[in-house]
Amino acid sequence: MHTKSWTRIFSVKKLMKDMCECFLDLGSGSTAELNATPPTDPSETHVNVDGSISTEVGFTAAAPEITKLPSTSIGNDPDKQIEQNGFANMESESLPVVSNNHSAADDAEDVAKGQESLKISLVNEVNSECPPSFNYIPRNAVFQNAYVNFSLARIGDDNCCPKCFGDCLTSLKLCLCALQSGGEFAYTTEGLVKEELMDECIKMNRDPEKRCLLYCKECPVERSKNDEILEPCKGHVERSFIKECWLKCGCNKQCGNRVVQRGIKHKLQVFMTAEGKGWGLRTLEDLPKGAFVCEYVGEVLTYSELYNRVSQSSNKNEYAHSMLLDADWGEETELKDEEALCLDATHYGNVARFINHRCYDPNLIEIPVEVENPDRHYYHLAFFTTRKVKAFEELTRDYGINFDDDDDDHLVKAFECKCGSRLCRSIKPSTSKCVLRIYIFFLFFASNL
Repeated sequence: MHTKSWTRIFSVKKLMKDMCECFLDLGSGSTAELNATPPTDPSETHVNVDGSISTEVGFTAAAPEITKLPSTSIGNDPDKQIEQNGFANMESESLPVVSNNHSAADDAEDVAKGQESLKISLVNEVNSECPPSFNYIPRNAVFQNAYVNFSLARIGDDNCCPKCFGDCLTSLKLCLCALQSGGEFAYTTEGLVKEELMDECIKMNRDPEKRCLLYCKECPVERSKNDEILEPCKGHVERSFIKECWLKCGCNKQCGNRVVQRGIKHKLQVFMTAEGKGWGLRTLEDLPKGAFVCEYVGEVLTYSELYNRVSQSSNKNEYAHSMLLDADWGEETELKDEEALCLDATHYGNVARFINHRCYDPNLIEIPVEVENPDRHYYHLAFFTTRKVKAFEELTRDYGINFDDDDDDHLVKAFECKCGSRLCRSIKPSTSKCVLRIYIFFLFFASNL
């Protein structure tokens, strides 16, 4: 037989052997890894996100013992709260429970129950699942031990602009608040985050090697787990802050440096996703790059309070609605327990709790925003668009989960990711290589028919 023919037969046999081994490898792995179809263009894809979200955002919240919070319905009575400088302060051990006599039609009309400047509708065209049960609050609320002290006396003249007038962004003089954001304002006159700052935040979020980590001398995370033997701090990402004008500033409320504190200004909708992700959030209008969408709102807890909630709960997944306010922890020489804060939107939160996960290229990114508190123990977590977002496109953020490691410190536990990103972190490299080799085999086989 001709040498070339023998060579071809040998190559086919080798490819057949490789293909069989790939099928065996794939058979022992998760089928979900093959179901994550890579999108052709992130800007045109409306996404697949984490599998646990369906349980995470679609559950009926039952309060853990430590919070003494019974199950509540969407909505909250503003008369039960104490307003302090625009901040809802709930100091009692048991947050107020409101008996709401409303129908599902009321929730569909406005999830926020009139507490936002715009109605946030809710639709489910996929199944018969009811909306999740939680209390809607438009502003963060202190649970119990978290130390959040807002007073005009604590804000020095170097942390505000008392001599400004009108709109600071259009003033000829450099505003003192701008100095807190690196010497210039973070916003454009259209109310968008400037291109340079947005690109910097995106790059840091996508490339772990570009992140600067700050390390606590005594990390609150490790201290909550074990008071006797403290493990070294694993590091906290240093983030760029946005400093907004506030009450002690001389400018008016429509100043261009007051964006997040004015609340939601774009039409949003909570909807049932068709990809098995449960409830999600989408925009009903086109959004430009750098637009403010919403703030992440919840109960302000100390990390030790949250750790106790999670450890005593029979359902760990329900606390996937929690985020650390740790952007400045490593700068502190000594961080007290009451100063190590986080946000928990499990039982009390806003529309941001519906935002689903997407690896690497989400269309939202969170940026710390300083408004009332100059020491940065407490700040606002605001979501801005990373690119142009089309109307009815789902809004997504990166939860920062490493699916390869069992990270006990991460508040959101690993789940079966369905984000659909081409660089999804849950897809194992070996699986991707097997799929590629099978594809090459069929191309080779077809060319020799």
